[in-house]
Amino acid sequence: MAGACERAGRDVDSVRLVAVTKYAQLNWVRDLISAGQTALGESRPQQLAARAEELAREIDCPIEWHMIGHLQRNKVEMVLPVATLTHSVDSLRLANRISAVAATRDKPAKVLIEANVSGEQSKDGFAPDDLRASWDELCELPGLNICGLMTMAPRVDDPAQARPYFASLRELRDELAARSGAENTLTELSMGMSGDFEAAIEEGATIVRVGSSLFEGLS
Repeated sequence: MAGACERAGRDVDSVRLVAVTKYAQLNWVRDLISAGQTALGESRPQQLAARAEELAREIDCPIEWHMIGHLQRNKVEMVLPVATLTHSVDSLRLANRISAVAATRDKPAKVLIEANVSGEQSKDGFAPDDLRASWDELCELPGLNICGLMTMAPRVDDPAQARPYFASLRELRDELAARSGAENTLTELSMGMSGDFEAAIEEGATIVRVGSSLFEGLS
């Protein structure tokens, strides 16, 4: 991460690592926290809630939980009290549900809007043109603090092949930021995983989601 920041002329503190722990054993997660990594990402709501509760009882330091996977509307009430940031708001229906639940908690929900910039049918997220068309409505939803955008690049053999998708997300973010109010700052770009996070950082990522690289060799 530091090397990618240096190549891009960026401050290393401008990028945060979210450790993806969905396949990690709980003792591995404890070791990560002991090493100082306290921003953790889970893709399953039930596991997110269960681990947050268990580790809060064990560990005397704040843990920043990120919901990074697909979120069903009926799981929103489970996730919002736990997640510092929800990365995967992929539809207007889900955004409306989060807004409604946030209103009952009297606390804005910090979210990222997922954009499917690759156009792959297997991936969730707004198509860029659909997001442009829905943007004003998203920004008007009460209780929703839109902090930025998220994407998943296609699986590629060469990380450089993912670079155009990361650049597309950055350009889309810049375009939408010009249409956003002060409450939606769009400072965050969540993009890049174990195989391509360096290219993502060089294209402007502020959050990278890394899992398998952290746990290689463990069993």
